[in-house]
Amino acid sequence: MGLGAQLTHWDDGFCELLVEQGHHVVRFDNRDAGLSTHLHDQGAPTTGAPSAYLLDDLADDTAGFMDAIGWPAAHVAGASMGGMIAQSLAIRYPARVLTLTSIMSTPGPTVAPPTESAFAALTARPAADRAAVMAQALETYTVIGSPGYAMDRARVVQRAGRAFDRCFDPAGTGRQLAAIMASGDRTDLLASLTMPALVLHGEDDPLIPVEGGRATAAAIPGARLVTYPGMGHDLPEPLWPEIAREIAKLTGA
Repeated sequence: MGLGAQLTHWDDGFCELLVEQGHHVVRFDNRDAGLSTHLHDQGAPTTGAPSAYLLDDLADDTAGFMDAIGWPAAHVAGASMGGMIAQSLAIRYPARVLTLTSIMSTPGPTVAPPTESAFAALTARPAADRAAVMAQALETYTVIGSPGYAMDRARVVQRAGRAFDRCFDPAGTGRQLAAIMASGDRTDLLASLTMPALVLHGEDDPLIPVEGGRATAAAIPGARLVTYPGMGHDLPEPLWPEIAREIAKLTGA
């Protein structure tokens, strides 16, 4: 999943649709998120200091996770920062990525910069307690969510509360963001990919504008680009069946 997001941000209902299409779905927490390893000893990132790690390290983590569950290869899907990690995984371990699905992502941190309001939401001071975290989640998704679809406020609040209960580590999110910014542009490296690829993006995404998806698809030979009017930087439930079908079409499920 994306920046600061836990495996629980992949909604159960969406994963069930993928299972219905014939997939065996596995979700996991990236480092510095959820119940994965947290680099607390690194502290919060500071301006000018080197990043504690890069997206390539998160890709290596993913390959190690696949080793742990006994999967030599997989159909890989990632959203937002997860899409960046999936791209890096495909570059570093092409034989292990059967197909690549990059969702609302970008090949580099400067390819499709966020709007001013989306950047402000992304970098807002973290809330300090559970109630404030849930309220902040509503504020954030009001800015970056999908303007063409009604926001499920209850789901946003419940997901934020569940994430807080599993793990609350704003400094970890900061370290992940530093990794994104320090990892540079993957455009040239994506040109080496030969596996089937799908790029999904919202046409009204203010955090990673649709240009990020277009650039990703243009960089990967033969990639299929699908964009959705009214979709922002989230996965609106009405689009879940269509997105699941697009992924199944790619994987041959």
